[in-house]
Parts: sequence; C-alpha cells; structure tokens
Amino acid sequence: MSEINKVLIIDDEEIVGKAYRNELRGKGFDADTLESGSEALNLLNPQWPGIVVSDIIMPEMDGLTLLKKVKEMDPDLPVVLITGQGDIPMAVKAIQQGAYDFLEKPFETSKFIDVVKRAMEKRRLILEVRALRTTLSSQKEAGSKIVGKSPAVERLRTTVKSIADCDVDVLLLGETGTGKDLIARSLHEMSKRGRKHFVAINCGAMPETIIESELFGHEAGAFTGANKRRIGKFEHADGGTIFLDEIESMPLHLQVKLLHVLQDRVVQRVGSNTSVPVDVRVIAATKVDLKQAYEENTFRKDLYYRLNVVQIEIPPLRDRREDIPLLFQHFVLEACGRYRLEPPNPPETLMQNLLAREWEGNIRELRNEAEKFVLGLNLDVPDVSEKPDVASPVSSGQSFPSNGQSFKEKIAQFEKSLIESELKAQKGDLKKIQDSLSIPKQTLYDKIKTFGLNRKNYT
Repeated sequence: MSEINKVLIIDDEEIVGKAYRNELRGKGFDADTLESGSEALNLLNPQWPGIVVSDIIMPEMDGLTLLKKVKEMDPDLPVVLITGQGDIPMAVKAIQQGAYDFLEKPFETSKFIDVVKRAMEKRRLILEVRALRTTLSSQKEAGSKIVGKSPAVERLRTTVKSIADCDVDVLLLGETGTGKDLIARSLHEMSKRGRKHFVAINCGAMPETIIESELFGHEAGAFTGANKRRIGKFEHADGGTIFLDEIESMPLHLQVKLLHVLQDRVVQRVGSNTSVPVDVRVIAATKVDLKQAYEENTFRKDLYYRLNVVQIEIPPLRDRREDIPLLFQHFVLEACGRYRLEPPNPPETLMQNLLAREWEGNIRELRNEAEKFVLGLNLDVPDVSEKPDVASPVSSGQSFPSNGQSFKEKIAQFEKSLIESELKAQKGDLKKIQDSLSIPKQTLYDKIKTFGLNRKNYT
C-alpha cells in the first residue's frame, strides 16, 4: 500500500489554495491544489491514499456537490469543507451529507492542521482495515483457516499443509487458547478424510466414570443404565479423525486402552470381548510437557512415544504480535456476521493497546475482546499510557507515532524496540533474552535477523 499522506485541495482562488498547500507541506503532508471539483473527481478513486479539502462556494461545481459525488465513489473518504460565508444550517447540511468536518473562514492554522491530521488518521485506518479484509478473504479462498502472516504462522501453515494428507497421528503442543482445535480441524479438512467425521473429545472435561464408554462404546447391560448398545467416539469417527484435547488429563488405566487402539486400530466396547476394527487418524493435544509428565508418572511413557510421531508446536499470541490486527479484524467480522451488524473500524489507540497486551488467554482472549468491541462493551484492554514501566518500550510512554506507517510497520517497530531493550539489559545474552521474553529460540533469531540487530554490539 502506498503511503497514506496525500491532501487534495480544491479552491477556485489559486492564491488561497497555494496558501493551504504550503501550510500542509510545511507539516510534512503531500499536498496538491486543483481549481475545480470536476478535476478532482478525475483524480480521486476508492484507493486514494489521503483526504480532500474543498471550498464550498465555487463556480460550476460547489463543495456540497463535490462531497456528494465523492461519497458516491467512496463513502469512507474524508472530505473537509471550508467556506467564508458559512452559517449553522450550511454546516449542519454538510455534516449530514457526510463531511468529515466544516471550517469557517477565518480559522487558525493550528485548527486547520489538527483537522487534517485527524481526517488523515481516519483514512489510514480505513485503508488498513480494507487491506486486512482483503488478506482475510484471500486466505479464506485458499481454504486456510489459519489466520496470520508472521514467520511463526507461515511455518505452522506450511507444516499443516505438508502433513495434512499423510495418514500419521499428530501431537499438538500449545498453551490454552492458542487454537489447537483449529489446527486439528484444518488437518482433518485438508486431508482425504475431510468428508468423514471429525470427532472432538475434551479429556479434561469428561467425568472419569463415563470417559471409557464415550471413547470405546458399551454393550447393553454392561453397567447400570446401559439399556442398549452404544458405539463410542472412535467407531463414530471411523474413516475420519478423532481429536483428543487435554490428553494429559486421561486416567492412567484408560491410557493403556488408548495405546492398544493406536497400535492395533481396534476397539473393544465396555462389556464386550469382541474387537471392532476402526480406521481413524488420531490428533492429540496438550498444554503441558508430556515428557515431564511421564517422568512424574502422570502419563505413560509408551503412550507418549506412540502419540509423538509428529509434533506441532503452536506459538502463543505474544510471539506473533504482528498477527494481532489481522486476527482482531477477523474476529470482528465474524461477530458482525453473527449479530448482523455493520463492521466498525477499530480506533488507532485501541490497536496500540492490543499490541502491548500480554494475552495470557491467547487467541481465545483476543476473540472475546473483538466480540466486546462489536457489541460496544468496555474492553478489558489496559491503556498502556497509564502504566509506566521503564523496562517496556510501550508502557514507558513511547507512543509510536503513525507517520504513515502500516500496522505491520508499527508492530515491527514495537518488537524491535522491545528486543533492543532486552539486548541492552541482558548484554547480548540470547539465552537470557529468550527466557525474559518467553520467546522460542528460532523466533528470537528470526526477529534479530529481520531487524538487522547484532548481539555483539550489546555485549
């Protein structure tokens, strides 16, 4: 996307238009002047990377007519109207017709610059949101539900695509809320099993007294209340995929049965001695270190190695901050679709605060904030300016001004400042930085290389 910094000034008085232009250029804007609205309409388009400032009283086409035609072309293009003969009814009419603001001559230069800055910020945000929606649309068309453009997510998406159609069991490792269920569904839908059942079981949410029956089924009379035969989740998933979330919560005695199923691909219903063959792919997920769990005798070692044929680690949201704007917009659009609401545009201050948050609840927490935003509820996002902390480049009050930057550029600026701060604090010790930021080693190396940093400069 080109830099969003253009101001198109329309005024039939050449001297006045040039005066506005010179003031704006002095403040860093890319300003140009035209003397008629028809000339402006030939130049403007829905991708115009800036705003319009127009006089109202002009021959041929007045400012209100120009405003109407601009709004027909792009309802979100800010138009600031100026007049020396304005009155309250005219101002009301201009605002009702969609003018961003209305200035009556004479006005202070500082006020004029302030209005242009605010209108430009709105335009930047509008075009950023459109770009995000285009990216989301293209990802959706490509059949991928894994939203994001960060290096970590690109690697994740590549891994999922490469193993989706391989009939191999998979172990997903990730914190709560990172989207393990989404990755499991993506693996299923992109595989040759995609037209069969995808059966999800949360081992941690199911009472121990019924989990065996739920997984493997039971025969009539197998226990009190078992009035008829019932097939279990494994049989129901025959030909498809079964997803065992929070596998670490499965009771030890059932882990033995699960190991038998994984090895032989047969199940025995509770109360039966007959083995039933099942053709299933097993995807298990955990938020804990299963290797440590078996060392502590809370998980079977042989089951761990049987499950851990292919392991996919899903990054937490704090390690992929550049994806936050895209994910937030994705969840906003989803929520608007459910509630049949017009998608609102998030303000710049909200996005800055979203980027600074720790996100202990990961993507699930971000989804909740998007839902609240759509419904007009107060967000649980702290205002970083209210929490000074000298160790953090964001919370210390560093505002990261827009300067025409895209979301991606702002995020990169934030991350670079954060890593530079840690390089100084830890004297270039990458292991300490990795521990301090809770960031995977490969991700840290990728960021340092991307930002052109050299740890030797900080030792």
